[in-house]
Parts: sequence; structure tokens; C-alpha cells
Amino acid sequence: QVYLRESGGGSVQVGGSLRLSCAYSGHTGSRNCMGWFRQTPKEEREGVAVIDDDGSAGYEDVVKGRFTISKDKAENILYLQMNDLKPDDAGTYYCASNLGVCYTGSNQARYWGRGTQVTVSS
Repeated sequence: QVYLRESGGGSVQVGGSLRLSCAYSGHTGSRNCMGWFRQTPKEEREGVAVIDDDGSAGYEDVVKGRFTISKDKAENILYLQMNDLKPDDAGTYYCASNLGVCYTGSNQARYWGRGTQVTVSS
């Protein structure tokens, strides 16, 4: 079992920044891909950024160059640094662990956090 808790969401203006954190605990396995997903009332949950155990990362095209995913293995925290935020970035962001495929095009994960809300206003 893996437990995940997100924090860091909030309300920012267009062009602003936020850093999301996901504290995790439990047995993630010998090789684990983790990621951040976004969901809105109009769209299903979609991958924003993923990171594999070797540190290799993948991003949704619309966030490339603006978002950075990272993981502090010593502290068991997954981060998502979000810069130059746009209105379409708004939504509920979920942290996930043990992804079936380490790819933002898949939303299959074994463990999910409860989400943190991001609002971007113009």
C-alpha cells in the first residue's frame, strides 16, 4: 500500500507560479513511476508529468518548458513546479504512484492522492 498526500495548490494569476508537493509513504516497489495528473469538470483525468525511478521525465506537450517534475527520494516527496501558469492549467491535480506505463498518455495508476486544487485567474 502507498499513501499519497498532495499540497501546494491555490489561486494564482496568469503568469504566476506554484509548486505542488506530494508526500508519499509505503512500499512503492523496486522500480516505480510516479506522476501528476489534472482533472477538470469537463475533461477526464489526464497526465501532466511523469518521472521514472532513474529520473527520466515526460511531460504533456502544453506544459513543456513551463512545468518541472522532480522527486526527493530521501524525503519521499514528489514535486511539480509550475511556472507561467495559464487558465487552461487550472484543475484538480492528483499525485499518482505505480503507474502502469510511464507515459503522460496513460492515466492508469495503482495509487492516487486526493488531489489539490489549482485556480488560475486572468
